[in-house]
Amino acid sequence: QVQLVESGGGLVQPGGSLRLSCAASTSIFGFNYIDWYRQAPGKERDMVARITSGGTTNYAESVKGRFTISRDNAENTVYLQMNSLKPEDTAIYYCHAYQMVRNHYWGQGTQVTVSS
Repeated sequence: QVQLVESGGGLVQPGGSLRLSCAASTSIFGFNYIDWYRQAPGKERDMVARITSGGTTNYAESVKGRFTISRDNAENTVYLQMNSLKPEDTAIYYCHAYQMVRNHYWGQGTQVTVSS
């Protein structure tokens, strides 16, 4: 069974940075894509960044230019570098992996709080 383990969340001041990690128990090359979702209180879970098996990246408009998704295939790990953080970025962040046709895997979530 595929497992995704997240780390790197915490409390930062507005304008600060965090790097989230998502370590997979299998080769990340075996997934069509891996992405990061976030869910704030009272909001639905929304995708914020995605990286495909071919290396193509996509971002939600709200994080474009501030967040960067990347991967280390040798370590089976995907990262989310978050810069210029804003209070509205506060949420639980989840790692998600998709494998065709109908396989979805989720991490446990990690809390990111942006506050002064």
